[in-house]
Amino acid sequence: MPNKQDIKKVVLAYSGGLDTSIIAKWLQVEYNCEVVTFTADIGQGEELEPARAKAEAMGIKEIYIEDLREEFARDFVFPMFRANAIYEGEYLLGTSIARPLIAKRLVEIAQMTGADAISHGATGKGNDQVRFEMGAYALMPGVHVIAPWREWSLSSRESLMKYAEEHGIPIDYKKQSKKSPYSMDANLLHISYEGDQLEDPWVEAEEDMWRWTVSPEAAPDKATYVELTYQRGDIVAINGQAMSPAQVMEYLNKVGGENGIGRADIVENRYVGMKSRGCYETPAGTIMIKGHRAIESLTLDREAAHLKDSIMSKYAELVYNGYWWSPERRMLQSLIDASQENVNGEVRLKLYKGNVYVAGRKSDTDSLFDVRIATFEDDAGAYDQKDAAGFIKLNALRLRIAARKRGNRS
Repeated sequence: MPNKQDIKKVVLAYSGGLDTSIIAKWLQVEYNCEVVTFTADIGQGEELEPARAKAEAMGIKEIYIEDLREEFARDFVFPMFRANAIYEGEYLLGTSIARPLIAKRLVEIAQMTGADAISHGATGKGNDQVRFEMGAYALMPGVHVIAPWREWSLSSRESLMKYAEEHGIPIDYKKQSKKSPYSMDANLLHISYEGDQLEDPWVEAEEDMWRWTVSPEAAPDKATYVELTYQRGDIVAINGQAMSPAQVMEYLNKVGGENGIGRADIVENRYVGMKSRGCYETPAGTIMIKGHRAIESLTLDREAAHLKDSIMSKYAELVYNGYWWSPERRMLQSLIDASQENVNGEVRLKLYKGNVYVAGRKSDTDSLFDVRIATFEDDAGAYDQKDAAGFIKLNALRLRIAARKRGNRS
């Protein structure tokens, strides 16, 4: 922990909400330092300009509000989906993948402004503290990190409200009274819900908690079809219309949400050691991973596909645990990206009442599917079935030797 006297300027990851507004004031009071705020638009769907007014009201002079949606989708989400990354078989890493981008901009702004430290609002129980700080240290090794939740004695919502009142931090009480009881995080990839009744893993999530998706029961009775065009493993067009990465995600979130797609209720293992129950809505991600696996099934060599699958869980763990900027993640990414050279073509998906079905896939240039060989009809000699006998015997040789050595001669 740095000496407070050495800290003259801090860059704070600032949402404009109650917690980070209190942190901004707390840094001014406890560290007697200048605070720079950084607010990122990564597709959370909220108006961010009010954060500027709140920061100005606390006397903050340097305020950064940046639209990072395209960078987030292009440089973080899309590379991760080339890997088909899923943590513990269910979680599409919506919160995890946003943190390295925020950490990157925090340290870049710290370098630009001559700040001595960065600060964030993550608690000492969660994964985000690890993700923010691992990213910051990887990109700016000497940076000081101030994590107020690990330092202060404010341990409840009541104590936070009291602190805000004592220090003149404006609170919209009307808005607070309507505030969701859940801890939520949203970006282009997902929205997450934790806390309140979700802390009991037996209790079903209430229907009015969900914000992006209709329930499968309430989804349209008629299926919706979407056609995704892939180049080198990335979606570049939907239904024939070219789109940027962020536009792809915005469109798929909308159409997926309308069809009840992307809900998940998960008990996951946090990196710090505890189990945590969370609910997630990931419409675009659910559609994207289904489509990507479909086009890979047509264009990717068997052993290349199996190798990718074998490293996917390691890749997902690295993202989840905050190692996006590590050399091992970069190495895996190079392998994954190389595998995508021929992952080109179209996938047609059917969206219906919470489910995503593959309705077709094709690649005019890179398909490895040969109907002459795969057909159940006359293949005109394209495949000699007699070859299978030797293939089977050679592969069974070690099994036959072991059986004979053990006395099983039948």
